[in-house]
Amino acid sequence: MIRVLVADDHAVVRKGLSQIIEEAPGIELAAEAASGAEVLTLMREQSFDIVMLDINMPGMDGLDALKQIRSEHPDQAVLVLSMHAEEHYAVRVLRAGARGYLNKESAADELVEALRRVSEGKRYVSPEVAESLLDYIDQPTDAPLHAVLSDREFQVLCLLSQGLAVSRIGEELSLSVKTISTYRARILEKMGMSSNAELTRYAIENDLVY
Repeated sequence: MIRVLVADDHAVVRKGLSQIIEEAPGIELAAEAASGAEVLTLMREQSFDIVMLDINMPGMDGLDALKQIRSEHPDQAVLVLSMHAEEHYAVRVLRAGARGYLNKESAADELVEALRRVSEGKRYVSPEVAESLLDYIDQPTDAPLHAVLSDREFQVLCLLSQGLAVSRIGEELSLSVKTISTYRARILEKMGMSSNAELTRYAIENDLVY
């Protein structure tokens, strides 16, 4: 039996994922978590075959949790689910140690296939993500401006480009307004820009807005 830990801060999403898992033969929902911190706590108490992580969670988000999981449990299989632009976040999560990346809009049978593949020690990305990754690899060798950003800075850039205020982003990420403002300042400095309008225009031109 494949034991799965589902981590997502939205109860409705967790319920939907749980139903898919419970209907799949040989796979069981072993536990649920609403934050990265909860994931790490559960992993210290019991073992799971697969940890299914959402990227956007309060406090310690999915990317931070993934890095911590790799540090504490190097062999743990992790499948990341997200609504983010595949060609950008897929690269980051796979480099960070995830065995698979799947868009939340994927069909139920694709999710089950991903779980089975990952449980066998294989990697999994959807055909759409695979195509996006190939396009990303085929781009000119000059790295895009956002490549210099840390994972958290990149996340803040994406949220800023959606028109969210610093205070709203702070609520989304469970961080203070001062901390988000600091990230914004770093992003502007690293990318050589001076306003949110420039960041938004860049994000649109580079397909970072989802």
